[in-house]
Amino acid sequence: MSLGTWLEDRLKWRAADDFLRHKSVPINRHWYVYYFGGITLFLFIIQVVTGLLLLMYYRPTAEAAHESVRFIMAKVPFGWLVRSIHSWAANLMVFWVFAHMFGSFFVRAYRRPRELTWMSGALLLFLTVGFGFTGYLLPWNTLAYFATKVGTEIVGAVPGVGHFLLVLLRGGEDVTQATLSRFFGIHVAILPALMGIILALHLFLVQLHGMSRADERGPGRAYAFVPQFVLREAIVWVITIGVLAALAVLLPWPVGEKADPLAPAPAGIKPEWYFVFMFQTLKLIPSHVLGIEGERLGILGFTLAALVLLAVPMLDRGDQKTRARRIALMIGVFAVLYMAGMTIFGYLVP
Repeated sequence: MSLGTWLEDRLKWRAADDFLRHKSVPINRHWYVYYFGGITLFLFIIQVVTGLLLLMYYRPTAEAAHESVRFIMAKVPFGWLVRSIHSWAANLMVFWVFAHMFGSFFVRAYRRPRELTWMSGALLLFLTVGFGFTGYLLPWNTLAYFATKVGTEIVGAVPGVGHFLLVLLRGGEDVTQATLSRFFGIHVAILPALMGIILALHLFLVQLHGMSRADERGPGRAYAFVPQFVLREAIVWVITIGVLAALAVLLPWPVGEKADPLAPAPAGIKPEWYFVFMFQTLKLIPSHVLGIEGERLGILGFTLAALVLLAVPMLDRGDQKTRARRIALMIGVFAVLYMAGMTIFGYLVP
């Protein structure tokens, strides 16, 4: 019995091979949007591989975390490169997952029967941001310590359950060793498990329903998934790893100074760039609005925005020319401009 026959009897791999060979990718003017998800997936794979390498040397304690990162950067062969790739890939992954979300929104990739594909993608976006938030503290440097303190205080402002969430994240009332241990556990165990499950569901739904065309009313043109699209995707991945390697070599990710909980917070402390638009918004909201604490009102607004994001397929059911569609398009454009504008404003204004 040949190896191919043996595998076919046990794995039925020829069915998957036939499916991929007959699968096609639609051709339209928004062709570039199809690659955003692939770039995000590739960066996640890089995160997993580099994260496992870093995990061999990292020690998640307040006394040893910063020193272990310094050891990785200075003593471990190519440790500085692996850590820089991990850090740069994390930031690029956040950028591309937002680009993927907005790209899918503007081409209406959430239309029937792809509602669950959109919802699983939105959950992946939330998990990606969670990876960034929990991973930022792990080097235990000054900026990460105080940014985490600010970030968890914002979580603590959630109406009703804020204090419970703050204590749950911090492991107490303040950012301590318990916080580092919890963030480490969330970052390397809980979030990867959730990401793996939802990512598998998302990829299954993409394969099941295919990629959305800008116009679903006709058959349209298409090209084969294998080998045409796969080869194009491979070229994009090669370009991505080239950009990532250049950033890691030319701009190595800094270690920073070890966190000192007794020291004052640095002037102008800000969270990571993908949280700046929220941070700046909360700073601009008055202390009280209609008798409600401004920060709590802002957190409630962002929570509602996240729920609306999940529910987009249920809210936009009109065709391309309806008034509801035009309103949805304007809201999407406003969201992009608002997030970009507030981020830039947050860095320009102390």
